[in-house]
Formats: sequence, C-alpha cells, structure tokens
Amino acid sequence: MSETLSTATDNTGKSGPSGITGASILLDKVTKHYPGQDAPAVDGLTLEIPAGKIVMLVGPSGCGKTTTLKMINRLIEPTEGRIVLDDDDVTDINGDNLRRRIGYVIQAGGLFPHMSVATNIGIVPKMLGWSKEKIAARVDELLELVSLDPAQYRDRFPKELSGGQQQRVGVARALAADPPVLLMDEPFGAVDPITRQRLQDELLNIQAELQKTIVCVTHDFDEAVKLGDWIAIFTDGAQLVQYDTPERILANPANEFVENFIGSGAGLKQLTLTRVNEVDLAEAVVATSGDLASDVLSRLDQAQHDHAVIVDEKNRPIQWLTRRQLTRIDRVSDDRDAKLPVVGDRATLNDALDTMLVSSAGAALVTGKRDTFLGVIDVETIMDAIGRAHAHARSAHSSGRR
Repeated sequence: MSETLSTATDNTGKSGPSGITGASILLDKVTKHYPGQDAPAVDGLTLEIPAGKIVMLVGPSGCGKTTTLKMINRLIEPTEGRIVLDDDDVTDINGDNLRRRIGYVIQAGGLFPHMSVATNIGIVPKMLGWSKEKIAARVDELLELVSLDPAQYRDRFPKELSGGQQQRVGVARALAADPPVLLMDEPFGAVDPITRQRLQDELLNIQAELQKTIVCVTHDFDEAVKLGDWIAIFTDGAQLVQYDTPERILANPANEFVENFIGSGAGLKQLTLTRVNEVDLAEAVVATSGDLASDVLSRLDQAQHDHAVIVDEKNRPIQWLTRRQLTRIDRVSDDRDAKLPVVGDRATLNDALDTMLVSSAGAALVTGKRDTFLGVIDVETIMDAIGRAHAHARSAHSSGRR
C-alpha cells in the first residue's frame, strides 16, 4: 500500500510537496463493534492517508463511511486498532484536545444559531486562550478566505445566511485554529446543485492555498471524482474494495462492485477530470462601477465584443452587461447580479457546461483565487475539449484491446 501511495501521490497534480500544512493519517486494523450488532460497522480497516491530500470516502449507505470518519477524531471510539496522526497515536490523546487539532464540517455547517458568525468561528481559538485581537484578526482572515466580506458578515447570525453561506462559515470555523486535518461529513449535501458546485470550487481553491489533509464522506461519486486526490470505495463493514486516484478507478475499476457503484457512463465521467484551468480562456472587456457607459461601448467596438464584465474593487465580477444594457445607462453602477454564470478555474468542464445551461448563456465567467476574474469560457471551448478527450479515450481503449 505504501509503495502504491507514493507513486499515485506524485501523479495527482493537485498540490506539490512544498507548503503542505496537513498531517498524514494511518488507520491500522481499525474495528468498531456497536453493542447489540453481530457484524462490526468497521472491520479491520487499514488505510493510509497522505499529508496535504483530499481523500474521499464513498460506498453504499450504512457501509461504515461516517463511522470511519468519526473515529479519526474520536467522536466514535474504535473498539480495536490504532489511528496515528503523523507520529501520534490518537488513542493516547485526550479526546477534547485531539478535536481541537482536527477541523470538522458537517452538513449545513452545524453553526450555533444563537451566536454571530464571528463568535461561531472564534469558538476553538477562544478555548485555546487566544487574545480577542488575535481572534478578531483570524475571523476576518478566514471570512476573506471563504469569499465572505468580513464587514458584511461577521456580525450576522446563521438565520440571516443562505445555506451556501452557512456552509462557508462552517468551513471557516473548522479552519480557525489552523488544524492540520479537516474532516467533512456530506458537507454539501443540503444545498442546491449550483451552490454545491461553487462550494466545491471554493474548497479546491482553499486546499490549493493551505494544503491541509482533508477526509470527506460523500454519497456522490461525481463529487468524489471532482474533489478527491484519492477515493476509497467501501462495501459493508468498511471493507476497502479499491483505493486509488479517480483517474485509475475510472479507467480500471477493481471489480464488478466498483463498476456498478460508478454506474453507467464511466467514459463520460472521465470528462469531469478536465478542469477549466486546463483550457484557454477568452479575454473580456472589463469595466468598473462609475465608468462612463459610452467609454465602455467604445472599448466593446474596438474589441468587437458584445458584453462587458463589471468588476468590483477586488477584481471580482459583479455584472455582465450587454451592449443594449449599456446604451440605457450613463454610468456603470455597483449593483451585483446574483445570477451571474460564474465558475471557478478548478471547476470541471462539466460544471462549466451546467452553469451555462442553467443560466441560458453561451459562456461563463471564470474566477480564481478569492473569486478574482480570470476570463471567459464558452460552449465551443468546452465542446472542443470534450471532443479531444473522447478521441483520447477511444484511442486508449483501442490500444488496450490490442
């Protein structure tokens, strides 16, 4: 297992060895028996999780995914076996102290409703004895990291936030004390598909910046393919059927169980491995609030474009105006369009296409770190990339048959 791990880790391409802040995790013959149940929920599981990588735990309902996750931070105590965080056996560490070293994100954020956003995020730092000034600075830093304006959100309460905003705050709270490990239990299962896609993109952006060790339970295999450096596929009793990179699982499923779990269209799932940042983006005419509409129209004429991207002071897109809209105004406003077709540069081409279809637009705006505008991706670019990927897949399949 270790030799395979080192080879696959070098090939994932999502994060390099430098700047890794995560910790390795070893589950060594871990078993969990629940009272009154004949069969163990987890039966002798051995699993090595590399530092700084995202590992997705998938499998049928009741197979032991969440039990495995919760044993890592000892919300559930293992019956047998060892769990090692870097060089520390977690069974020898006080449970409360351990959980302060491991961030934990659950569905819908799990925020305390009577506490403000800032108080929710600052809970663990306060327990650790941080000063008020240090906590306040950390809260603002993390809100920026999850693309929420601190001035606008720090004093709000959970009921004043959308589901996606609550989930972002949940991630910020889990990262508050800068833990090396982040555990996530179906984190995006309670939000709509477009919000889920944006939250997934946000997690990939955060991971590129922080390089934590993230272990995530999901029921959605497409989500596992998109987010995971590694995917662990379980059957009943957390029996490990296959543990590998998404690319290799899709190309070479270990057995019929994995094939059935992946489902039909495995070839199409291969296309979800291509990211927006792997294709060429189109440039755009960019303007800011306060600009004269006539000046923006002149620039559209010079560039032979039909739309102008309006960005805020942090270069984040807020509007996408047509020529017709510009002819109706004197100056560009600072209004924000909540329905902008936006995808992150780490999104899959499938995500980008979905965004375009939902918005009825023939293109989407691409954003990078901290939601800054990078360029435009259109349907033609995606179809060209899909065509190349499909041709490559057919060529590889033909080669494998010879």
